[in-house]
Amino acid sequence: MGDSISTDTYTPRQRSVYRKRLEDELEVFDRHLQRAEFINKGTIGLELELNLVDDEMRPAPRNQEVLERLDEDYQSEIGSYNVELNLPPLNPAGDGLAQLEDNLSARLRAVKQAAEDVGVHMAMIGTLPTLTPEFLEDPAWMTNEFRYKGLSNAVMESRGELVRIGLDRVETFEHDFEDIATESACTSMQLHLQVAPDRFAAAWNASQAIAGVQAALSANSPLFVGRRLWHESRIPVFRQSIDTRTKELINQGVRPRVWFGERWITSVFDLFEENVRYFSPLIPEGRVEAGSPIMTGDSPGLHYLNLHNGTVWRWNRPIYDPNGELSHIRVENRLLPAGPTVKDIIADAAFYYGMVKYLGTQNRPVWSRLSFEQAGENFEAGARDGLGARMSWPTLGSIGVAELVVEHLAPQAREGLASLNINQDSIDEYIGIIESRARRHQNGASWQLAALTEAGPGTKPGAPERAEALVRVLRQYLRNQEGGAPVHTWSLEVE
Repeated sequence: MGDSISTDTYTPRQRSVYRKRLEDELEVFDRHLQRAEFINKGTIGLELELNLVDDEMRPAPRNQEVLERLDEDYQSEIGSYNVELNLPPLNPAGDGLAQLEDNLSARLRAVKQAAEDVGVHMAMIGTLPTLTPEFLEDPAWMTNEFRYKGLSNAVMESRGELVRIGLDRVETFEHDFEDIATESACTSMQLHLQVAPDRFAAAWNASQAIAGVQAALSANSPLFVGRRLWHESRIPVFRQSIDTRTKELINQGVRPRVWFGERWITSVFDLFEENVRYFSPLIPEGRVEAGSPIMTGDSPGLHYLNLHNGTVWRWNRPIYDPNGELSHIRVENRLLPAGPTVKDIIADAAFYYGMVKYLGTQNRPVWSRLSFEQAGENFEAGARDGLGARMSWPTLGSIGVAELVVEHLAPQAREGLASLNINQDSIDEYIGIIESRARRHQNGASWQLAALTEAGPGTKPGAPERAEALVRVLRQYLRNQEGGAPVHTWSLEVE
């Protein structure tokens, strides 16, 4: 969905032509995988989505003004109060993780300065706790670009009904929306890992196996429209926002477009084939209408296959990139929220890359002993309960996620990072943050929930006192974020 598109509606002929070309390109991709040479450098990268808020901590729909002050490393997102930044790929060996931290810090400083120049503030968080249904029902929530209007129109036309957001945990929220506005509430960070095609299945399966642990460790979205909901409410909110199915289709077993998946794979081709087999084209934009991409090599561009892949929202998405002297394949790990701090983000990245490396080289991989259904249940539990979740894990049975991380997975992540030739100081610093977060049972979500209790004890959803407390929590969160210390060290005092 990163491509520009030319319209926000499509004809039946456009859809029919797109489907035929999509099926043709799947065959081209199959032949390319079997015959071509691919890049195999193991580079890593990162994308990060950010929020803009005003002086009163309300979402500020000013992204176009902010982006005018930035370069091509920064893009719009669907929400007019969102901005995305991209980091260039780099080799993780040696001080690669420290370089990733330095690069991210520099780009965040640029966004912060651009935001301040137009009178708003940058917030790096999974979901703004100060969002309201009223803001999300105002058409100004959306960035004024065809690709976002087209996406919203396509989802609503496929669904044929209002978007129902319903969550229940400590508190409850249920509301119907006229469009996919709630998708904009889900700001994430995305980790990239370039792998050779013959290693992709192992990397993807490993990513799926640890998804629940990642969601629990890094939860940072517990307050959706000011309600105490899932620790990582961004997961179910995003899933419900982009769901093209009616209740009847759900009951028939039709697959959701925001999808964990249903099986371990043996090849990257499996995922692209599932995309074509199970999901109708949502944005049937022709290559000419979209504008021919600038190609820097001789690999097949596969415009239709790639655009379609961008409208199936897997939590671990396969990416085929044809640019460069040779094409390359990468895993895009999409399930983590933004924030709380740069240190936390790089620690999350270190844990992910270390675990994927370790699990991907085991003689008896975890996915041969953990059912895919259990991996999906772990993911739901991690998103719902955060560091209080329990996970199923081979040889350990049901185990608390904090114990699983400290006693078992963190040492494995250290070993994986060492095999990537990452220097010991970086391993100790970043995995040390993960271990401390698990030991203290404090991540972004648990801090926000405790800080809300401190700032507004006994307040009820929708009450003015709750709204005031949420503003205080977000102000303190941004002060702590600016300080840079990882979230497990944050005090619960709210000024």
